[in-house]
Amino acid sequence: MTSTPAPAATAPTAPRPSARRLLGALAQLAAMAVAGTVLFTMLSVLLSIGLSLLLVIGIGILFLIAFVYVLYATAWLEYSRAEGLYGYGLPALRTRRMTRPGFSGWLRMVWQQFTDGPMWRGVAGAALATLLGSMVIVLASTIATGVGLLVSPLFGAEVIPSPWFGLMLEPGWAALVGGIAVLVSAALLFGIAVLDGVLTRAILVPSREAVLAQQAATSDVQRAGAVRASEVERTRIERDLHDGVQPRLVSVGMTLGLAQQKIDSDPDAARDLIAEAHTSTKAAITELRQLARGIHASVLDDRGLDAALSALAARSHVPVHLDVRVEGRCTREAEAAVYFAIAESLTNAAKHSRAAECRVIVRRRDDGTLWARVEDNGTGGARVIPGGGLDGIHNRIIAARGTVRLDSPVGGPTSLEVSVPCAS
Repeated sequence: MTSTPAPAATAPTAPRPSARRLLGALAQLAAMAVAGTVLFTMLSVLLSIGLSLLLVIGIGILFLIAFVYVLYATAWLEYSRAEGLYGYGLPALRTRRMTRPGFSGWLRMVWQQFTDGPMWRGVAGAALATLLGSMVIVLASTIATGVGLLVSPLFGAEVIPSPWFGLMLEPGWAALVGGIAVLVSAALLFGIAVLDGVLTRAILVPSREAVLAQQAATSDVQRAGAVRASEVERTRIERDLHDGVQPRLVSVGMTLGLAQQKIDSDPDAARDLIAEAHTSTKAAITELRQLARGIHASVLDDRGLDAALSALAARSHVPVHLDVRVEGRCTREAEAAVYFAIAESLTNAAKHSRAAECRVIVRRRDDGTLWARVEDNGTGGARVIPGGGLDGIHNRIIAARGTVRLDSPVGGPTSLEVSVPCAS
């Protein structure tokens, strides 16, 4: 199996400052001054209550979990603000999911969320945006006051009280002080708007070296998944040939040998043996056809994923409710990965789960991924075992740059979700 190398990564360039972007930054920073203050107040309250009640009652863990996910909400808000304003192409911030069953797996998920680096970068960006937003509000108030002093001589007052230091100013000095306050505050607002773009890019946007390192690590994982998937597939083919087709062909050879011995002495028995060999040969051909279909589904190339899955559902021993809504075609690699993941899931449901029915949902999402979910109402308890069917699904999807999520509690039901980039 070959894979197309990923294009060289380049760090996003800073967008050129424009009046619209600068004004948008100032408006967003002012809003963050309010929202950030509320969020960080909540965080401090949740953390203090959680730590104080953790050893006393133990219920503090609930407050600490809430603290973790308010952290995530704060980071998500900052990522959304930065991406909407600057368009750096930042990846969407996602919550961590369980990779192990049970309570320990849940605690591990919460800990991974708490130690998530991108989340903490988002929190740091939100903290700076809150601080800058507070400065924006102060400077905006200063500008408003300066404008008032600037136009105050028009009202004919002989002495004008200054809002700063309790000074009483003559009209000329009041206009001068007001004008200086407006100019200085406007210059500082411009600097804050520019600074926000610089700091946001420095905190949230990974460097080119980090992007290259991440791509290298991802390529290593994909390469390992591809190698492992090919090994699992080869082992499966060898097992099916050794346990299925080979014994049947050996039996056909032995039956034909007996028929050859009896063809002169007992023609009727020989004809029966030849008929039996003929039946076994057709069964072997059927098994070979099914094995070949497991290696490559020609209907997938000819008619697309919907038709291939319809044929797959028709052959399933477990009734399948199929819901496929895919506009257009994805790459052959993406369609094949999702097809074989669904096929293996249905095979597992028929062999192991004692399911009465299955449901298959396939969608092409707006973010350019091909997503599928397979559910069955069986007994659950499915686990990824090296060399097993679920291991093969995992390796094949990883090799196609996708993700896999298995949820199979003991007692059922079982659900498997896969997501693969359409243009992988």
